[in-house]
Amino acid sequence: MTGTSQEILKHLPYLRRYARALVGSQERGDQYMRVFLEAILADPQRIPPEGNLRVQLFAVFHDVCTLLHATDDGDEASPLEGLVPVEARLSQLTPTQRQVLLLVSLEGFSFEDVGFILHLSEAEVRDQLDAARKEMQRQHPARILIVEDEPLIAMDIARIVEEMGHTVCGTASNHAEAVALSKREAPHIVLADIQLKGGDSGIEAVQDILRGISVPVVFVTGFPERLLTGERLEPTFLVTKPFRPEALVSVIGQALAMHPPLAPA
Repeated sequence: MTGTSQEILKHLPYLRRYARALVGSQERGDQYMRVFLEAILADPQRIPPEGNLRVQLFAVFHDVCTLLHATDDGDEASPLEGLVPVEARLSQLTPTQRQVLLLVSLEGFSFEDVGFILHLSEAEVRDQLDAARKEMQRQHPARILIVEDEPLIAMDIARIVEEMGHTVCGTASNHAEAVALSKREAPHIVLADIQLKGGDSGIEAVQDILRGISVPVVFVTGFPERLLTGERLEPTFLVTKPFRPEALVSVIGQALAMHPPLAPA
């Protein structure tokens, strides 16, 4: 693995993003990553020298985690003990549906690549993706706060949110506006950039928002590597600019599945 170690390092932030989104938790997603890294360090031959390295890494990640889940019911505690109950709360999507949805929509893999990663046929990948999309359409409408200083990007995000059947309860371009709107509108979810108008930090704005309300946050940023180090408190959900609408839709769906708004009376 020595010759490819630098190439592997380039892919790790995005594998970490995927792991966090999959289980709905930074802590648990990073725990997956630690176990995965320990596995490939102990057995570098898990990463074959031929083929697409990124696809190979995601495939090994899934193989390692599948083996660990298989030990959860055994006598010995799994390094991922406690993850399954969290995943069980993620809407009505099956684990495979969620994996396919994120691999295709967030990570941009082809159906062929997803089939290789998950050991499915392309037809099975398509079926699982269709089922996941239909399930997300049944989510209850949510109130969404957009924190973004670029008007055109904010409008594009708002359009996507509304096409999903949700409501934009406010759009803020700086720290003060974001905090004030969150207090007044009580959103179910926040979509935020990390760089705001006047040099404000979207990260600090979100930290202040979360002191008043407990809601999921999706960061939409052109600087994803800054928030995917695994070295500190970082986002669970993150979409890279320029984003594909499908990626944003899928991550919003995952975030709301973890923290669903109450059904209307």
